[in-house]
Amino acid sequence: MPATEYQGSFLGRISIRRNQVSSLENNQEQELEDLELFQRHISDRFADLIVPAPDDPPASPHHHHHQPNPDNVLSISWLRKLLDAFLCCEAEFKAVLIMGRDPAHVAKPPLDRLIPELMDRVVRALDLCNAITHGVDSVMQCQRLAEIAASALERRPFGEGQVKRAKRALTTLLSLMDDKENTNSSFKAAERNWSFGRRGSGAAGANKDPHMANFRCLTMSVSKNWSASKQIQAMMGNLAAPRGNEASGLAVPVYIMSSVIVFAMWALVAAIPCHERSGLSTHFPVPRQLSWAQSMIGLQERIAEDWKKKEKKGSAGLMEEMQKMEKLGTALVDFADGFQFPAEAEKEEVAAGQVCELVEVCRRLDEGLLPLQQQIREVFHRMVRSRTEILELLDQASKAAANPVA
Repeated sequence: MPATEYQGSFLGRISIRRNQVSSLENNQEQELEDLELFQRHISDRFADLIVPAPDDPPASPHHHHHQPNPDNVLSISWLRKLLDAFLCCEAEFKAVLIMGRDPAHVAKPPLDRLIPELMDRVVRALDLCNAITHGVDSVMQCQRLAEIAASALERRPFGEGQVKRAKRALTTLLSLMDDKENTNSSFKAAERNWSFGRRGSGAAGANKDPHMANFRCLTMSVSKNWSASKQIQAMMGNLAAPRGNEASGLAVPVYIMSSVIVFAMWALVAAIPCHERSGLSTHFPVPRQLSWAQSMIGLQERIAEDWKKKEKKGSAGLMEEMQKMEKLGTALVDFADGFQFPAEAEKEEVAAGQVCELVEVCRRLDEGLLPLQQQIREVFHRMVRSRTEILELLDQASKAAANPVA
């Protein structure tokens, strides 16, 4: 069944159940069924994100290795699928947590501690979404330079003027992509719309201000001390799997959603140029024995391995299209450095093939970057709305506790 169909079925099922009057025992059984189904959906969605590694054996003898899979892990297409999965998980999580539920349920231990921690992760994720959106802008800048180079070399035989124009564009491109050389200076220049003030980001803040006046949207230059890797590290703090009695209650979906948020933001930061990513953690604190987490852990390990290799080289990111662009740009600059007119036929043929590959990369960037950026904004706004709803629910619970019905 397609993800959107079984999501609708799942949400409808919860809505109907919560509106029915039934015994406490039946309610507990239904809660356990809903939690089990939620975990199964999480597992299925992340399993759908797994694609064969580039060095995996081909599925058939007719498979061509030189044709890149547009859905490879950390390609633009894959990142969009990840965000689709995130939005589906988020909708189902909110249904499990609050749909038709007495607000008092989410104000009891351990949720009175876990939900404020989740809300703090959401605020950090919102800041990361803003930084990542600006990172996509920087990828667009790289794309334009690659297009200039490809356009300069579209006519053959290559002339000296063409090669010089292409080399200038590609040299600038490679300089922008070298994190170690510019220490993200090209990305520091952009202003970021910080999501919210830190004061009152948890339940206590919501109780003082039910109308969310603390939910201010700020515009400021990025702080010198702000870093994407530190945000991810902070989001991983206190991320511990429920144990004992908590392992069969609402602490489970809260923990799962926290893990999904952390993984999605971590993958985006690894893929897309982002402010201060050095030292990005490659350890993910999700226990291996959790059945719903197997695919997520497998993806994390695969991405982490690539990150360790690329971070040493100062790569601008693990996005597949960016890596391909960097490789082709380096090869074409080498060709330009040794160019003499007329070029050797064999070398020109190889360079022309690389130009064709660069054109294809630019096409994929042109088709995918804007939709990806729009999707990141959709994730941002969804998290804002959900955070507001959850904090309002906590506020209702606080008022009910302060004014019990006689």
